[in-house]
Amino acid sequence: MSAKQFDLALVVDDDPDILLAARLLLRDLFSEVIVAEQPDEALAKTANRNPDVILLDANFARGATNAAEGFEALARFLERDPEAVVVMITAHGGVQIAVEAMKRGATDFVSKPWSNERLLATVRTAAALRQSRKAVTTERQKAVAIASPAGETPLLGSSPAMKRVMQLIERAAPTDANVLILGENGTGKELVARELHRRSRRAERVMLSVDLGAVAETLFDSELFGHVKGAFTDARADRVGRLQAADGGTLFLDEIGNLPLHLQPKLLTALEQRRVTPVGANKPVPIDVRVIAATNLAPAALSDEGRFRPDLLFRLNTVEIELPPLRQRREDIPLLLEHYLGTYARKYDKPVPPLDRDVLAALTDYDWPGNVRALRHAAERAVILSDGGPLTVDDFSIRRAHHIPVVTAAPEASDLNLERAERQMIERALQKHSYNISLAANELGLTRASLYRRMEKHGL
Repeated sequence: MSAKQFDLALVVDDDPDILLAARLLLRDLFSEVIVAEQPDEALAKTANRNPDVILLDANFARGATNAAEGFEALARFLERDPEAVVVMITAHGGVQIAVEAMKRGATDFVSKPWSNERLLATVRTAAALRQSRKAVTTERQKAVAIASPAGETPLLGSSPAMKRVMQLIERAAPTDANVLILGENGTGKELVARELHRRSRRAERVMLSVDLGAVAETLFDSELFGHVKGAFTDARADRVGRLQAADGGTLFLDEIGNLPLHLQPKLLTALEQRRVTPVGANKPVPIDVRVIAATNLAPAALSDEGRFRPDLLFRLNTVEIELPPLRQRREDIPLLLEHYLGTYARKYDKPVPPLDRDVLAALTDYDWPGNVRALRHAAERAVILSDGGPLTVDDFSIRRAHHIPVVTAAPEASDLNLERAERQMIERALQKHSYNISLAANELGLTRASLYRRMEKHGL
């Protein structure tokens, strides 16, 4: 016996013959078909379950034709499960009742006496819609969890450079304009994206993030646009793409500069047409998303047509926000240090370690390759290793990194210390690629996560 396509159908009708006919017709499509002669009975039988589709009669009282009981039952089903998919069963020619049912939240309708083919097609489509809604809801729940982590880092800074950033956020956030965020790694581009979403008219909807630097080229279409069951090997079920999952909310495209040139037209087409076609599907799906993109590429690199399409750039940068590196807003360093030292002291249940004026001056003078992310890691390390006394510069592991000269030669052959050799190789790769983590990691033969761990290990 072949596997059933859907799990559960519920049929509610006061005619036992209708219930029997529906049960026999739907048993090859659903693993289970529950029938009930009254709405109360139906609600009781599915008290802890959400059917894939509900077939609901419009009238139950003898001689009734106004569908009042059916509408009341429809409201109760939707109140219990707002995502419920209900197909109303109407008398032949009951077009007005069918239209009113759709207005009240029904998905579709069938008329008595029905055609078996018509009923099966309607129910199959309705159940597929339910599965799609569940998939989108799951994606959005994941996205909300990502978008609102406990103790999310705030966007901090009172320097003139950061005040300009805050002003741009304040002006752009309430609009639906696409925003492109520029800045080196670790400057806080994702924090800016979240602040834009938080202040937008879409704040109550999902913000979904996609790291384009981590999406394999072979999975790009499926990840962004979704796919239907059987579209390719291992496509065992329909998958909602990130663009569709973000419908009504904000889509954050991180590392947009790492998107290969030959894939950029696909993203451009989806953004221009505001619709996506899942892999293996024939019909496009409309989407309503606000796009915020971020890249660590310099403006000159973005303007290189051999690397980034001008029409896609035009589509993305209606508003452009450039985040300054930490070395260009040194006056914010004391505030950031105070925040992160306090944050990690609470996390590890330790007193906030004191920081004397000379140490603070040294940390403020430091260039902080890796920017705010590097400062945060250094603050966490200092709290962990603190013995309760005043912190020193050594506690932040920056003593050897201050004003590091560009390394152009390989490590001395006579220096066989693996730790020093690894640090120097990582420094060379980072400097060569202007601290573009993806490019540096690729040259070193590492994943981005592995490179971040080694940078933290060496205090880079």
